[in-house]
Amino acid sequence: MAIHPTAVVHPQAQVGPDCEIGPYCVIGPGVKLGAGCRLHSHVVLDGLTTIGKGNRFYPHSCIGLQTQDLKWQAGNKCCLEIGDDNTFRESVTIHTATGDGLKTVVGSHNNFLAYSHVAHDCTIGSHVIFSNVGTIAGHVTVEDHAIVGGLAAVHQFCRIGRMAIIGGCSKVVQDVPPFMMADGNPAQVRTVNKVGMERRGISSEVHEQIRQAFKLLFKSDLTVAGALETIRATLPRSPELDHLVAFVTASQRGISR
Repeated sequence: MAIHPTAVVHPQAQVGPDCEIGPYCVIGPGVKLGAGCRLHSHVVLDGLTTIGKGNRFYPHSCIGLQTQDLKWQAGNKCCLEIGDDNTFRESVTIHTATGDGLKTVVGSHNNFLAYSHVAHDCTIGSHVIFSNVGTIAGHVTVEDHAIVGGLAAVHQFCRIGRMAIIGGCSKVVQDVPPFMMADGNPAQVRTVNKVGMERRGISSEVHEQIRQAFKLLFKSDLTVAGALETIRATLPRSPELDHLVAFVTASQRGISR
């Protein structure tokens, strides 16, 4: 373990083996840092934050600080949990939860580019990319392999589905279903994420199912309920199509049509 002499590591912090703590970093007393993490310089890790192994933190990233939610109260045990092998580029901010005993959760193998922000009580899956200044408000869920474009903003309680893409500068105020591409202000689903599905090994048969579901949900005159009924009745079953149907069925804010 290498800790630069200008770094400040609280005696109660737990730092795993083979970590590198660069100049002027600060690690608070409630932090548990897994093995092999690297803090380049001027990184702040604080709060009740548990971090897995192999994560990389670039200058001025601030992870685990108190939420900006005005409902936060002193004395609450609000947590942040981060998995393995994530990259947090310059000035990324990720906050703890708001309520007592609750947590913000970040999975593994994610890439957070400069100035991106994850607010309180969010759940981020794995293999997610946040482009520069991609911002999500509180209680947002982002599923695996999703991409949040640069300067995009996501409203509280929205959900971004698996393999979905949010275009740059978009304003997302409703759920974006899995396998879809959304863009605009407010964002609307434009088409299916064909390239993303190909990269993830989705078969051409399943791709066609998703494309037909997209047409029913977003290009027909059917209501959402009517489109879902037609999808269930007419399209072959697959895990991917079942996930899409379940996601849309569970939507509370509606989908970005």
